[in-house]
Amino acid sequence: MADLIPGADEIGPAKVIHVREPAIGLDGVLVVDNVARGPAIGGLRMAPDVTIEECMRLARAMTLKNSCAGLAHGGAKSVLTGDPRMPRAQKERLIRAFAWMLRNETDYIFGPDMGTDETCMAWVKDEIGRAVGLPVEFGGIPLDELGATGWGLAQCAEVAAPACGLKLEGARVAVQGFGAVGRHAARFLAERGARLVAASDTRGTVANPAGINVLRLAAVKARTGSLLDFTEGERLPQDAILDVDCDIWIPAARPDVVREVNAGRLRTRLVLQGANIPFTSGAERMLAERGVLVIPDFVANAGGVISAAMEYRGATRGAAFDAIAEKIRANTAAMIESAAAKRILPRAAATALALEGVRKAMRLRRWSSPSD
Repeated sequence: MADLIPGADEIGPAKVIHVREPAIGLDGVLVVDNVARGPAIGGLRMAPDVTIEECMRLARAMTLKNSCAGLAHGGAKSVLTGDPRMPRAQKERLIRAFAWMLRNETDYIFGPDMGTDETCMAWVKDEIGRAVGLPVEFGGIPLDELGATGWGLAQCAEVAAPACGLKLEGARVAVQGFGAVGRHAARFLAERGARLVAASDTRGTVANPAGINVLRLAAVKARTGSLLDFTEGERLPQDAILDVDCDIWIPAARPDVVREVNAGRLRTRLVLQGANIPFTSGAERMLAERGVLVIPDFVANAGGVISAAMEYRGATRGAAFDAIAEKIRANTAAMIESAAAKRILPRAAATALALEGVRKAMRLRRWSSPSD
């Protein structure tokens, strides 16, 4: 039966559920990859072009991320086909309907992701009671407002930078995707002395080698919706962010933005993957051959899900941020040490560490016992 699901292996996925309701335009997928460590936490992504394959890859990334972070949760992901900028009433109807149709899938806890936010999670919570990344009024730790994922990226940078001979003080940073993750990562790195030299969104790229004021850039983005309205830098096409000369490059948007065909354009020494699956495996290998250190997504951007897991257990904001710092710093150091000792890619080292935890948990479960 595993042959019916391309890419299935001994780890997962445990479930793939396709939900449709043509009368309201609902078309969504839930992939529960693995729940050996506990109920799966994974974001709800909304975009016009999401696919089952993308959902499966993202669900596996969440299995690795949650295991690597030492959380008592498995990995899953859900996707809804649609424009996240659709009228609020229509979006609310779709998300509430999707949640309700998955009400009996108790192995899955919804979280926010690209195209959804804490308000969306409040709708899910109201429908079925299983959601994280909630508004403060629902007892949540607001991930986007506080920048939990960006905070984790900054912690990762502090550990990874010395491994590539970098100092954060004065390091030049470029951010691809200046949204909730990208802008907070830029802010936290700027507080540590780094200099934002370029940022992009769906409209284009703004660049200034002398440095960009992160707070002013964020204010313009919030006010007009476009980085191109920022006047303190050069305005460039969207993909020009690939060509920016920098020390730290942060992808914080869609999957597979860096592939074999464009990896050679990157001019950086360190990559912190703020988005999920932003590089193809071939691109990571090409960059490694050039001496670029690429910190994989499920290590670098785990701050959001760590915060979500802490929220689920009623932790405070301070405790959540302390946990993010502790776990991401330790995981980054362990991955770099293992990769160097075994002469393997950082992703391979991190994957081995994460899968070790998943397999140990599976051996303790009644219905699954994978071989090592």
